[in-house]
Amino acid sequence: MKEALGLEDAQARLLALAPLLPSEIIATDAALGRFLADDIRAARTQPPADLSAMDGYALAPGKGVWTLVGESRAGAPFPGTLGPGTCARISTGAVVPDGADRVLLQEDATRDGDRIIAAELPPHGRHIRARGFDFGAGDVLLTRGTQMTAGRIALALAAGHGTVAVTRRVRVAVMDSGDELASDPAACLPHQIPASNAAMIAAMLTPLGCEVMRIGPVPDDSAALAAALAAAEGTDILVTSGGASVGDHDLIKPALADWGAETAFWRVAIKPGKPLLVATRGTQVILGLPGNPVSSFVTAFLFALPLVRGAMGAPNPLPRAVTMLAGEDLPAIGPRREFLRAVSDGDDIRLAGSQDSSALSALAQADCLVDRPARSRAVAAGEPVKVFRLGNG
Repeated sequence: MKEALGLEDAQARLLALAPLLPSEIIATDAALGRFLADDIRAARTQPPADLSAMDGYALAPGKGVWTLVGESRAGAPFPGTLGPGTCARISTGAVVPDGADRVLLQEDATRDGDRIIAAELPPHGRHIRARGFDFGAGDVLLTRGTQMTAGRIALALAAGHGTVAVTRRVRVAVMDSGDELASDPAACLPHQIPASNAAMIAAMLTPLGCEVMRIGPVPDDSAALAAALAAAEGTDILVTSGGASVGDHDLIKPALADWGAETAFWRVAIKPGKPLLVATRGTQVILGLPGNPVSSFVTAFLFALPLVRGAMGAPNPLPRAVTMLAGEDLPAIGPRREFLRAVSDGDDIRLAGSQDSSALSALAQADCLVDRPARSRAVAAGEPVKVFRLGNG
């Protein structure tokens, strides 16, 4: 039996298998969460002219007193050029008239008919947003692989793009299997447990913007597994939970082989989550997660979420670690790298109850994973530790 892979090696091998998805053109205002398939270059200059940053008076060169000759409003510019000693009333966002070189704030001005008196002359260029200070036509504003946020949608629209090219949504099937699983949590026999892994994994994946289809729970039966796998035809990624170990009733591996899938690697040297399976079927990637719910969660966080991000075009799909302080003593670690479920409080973390791979109550409390290297010494309270914040990666 081959030795289990290290985490980073396994993640790199998995990401190298991520399916390459085509792009599609969609409305920019519908692109929230999507990943750009092309760079976005500004089709216009922003602002397109010198604009006033405040309400007040646009001043031409002068000394202390200016003659008011008109107004510049947002959307209705002053039509002429200001001569020396003249000014125009101006509102925030309005075009600064030709001839003006600064804006006098409304509260710093005294008006006497058409005479505007400045208590103190503002410096040259004050309160003017210069043409192109935000961006100029042709500037690269967003690069391929950028995930669209509210601010980036606004930027793309301001740059003159009503549509953008994005990577097609990843189609993911999530399947849980096992004779012990009951589909109805309210009708669970004594020898059963409610099926929760597929719902949990789907909830982790959905915020990434992929299309998620759930299958199962599927019993430990070759025919039932074959039918379930057939239902996953046409998806880009299949995530299974349960049945990927070496027990007599762990049938995922032979079922995948019968379906035409080829194993890429199996087993990762982490705890929880060692019996992780990765296979391919054409361009489709199959990720077999362990059945214990905490193991399934941890491996979904470390593998399924990065795989989906990578397929959607994210340049940095792996979760990023931060350094926090142990809020309590942490034990020494054995031969496998461990990911402890923990709760953060400011810069400190404390373990979230039981670290058993079936303990959902502790998992539900946890908001981070503490990354403990294999064979690492015990950590005293107050020492730094590497932590992955949960949420969705």
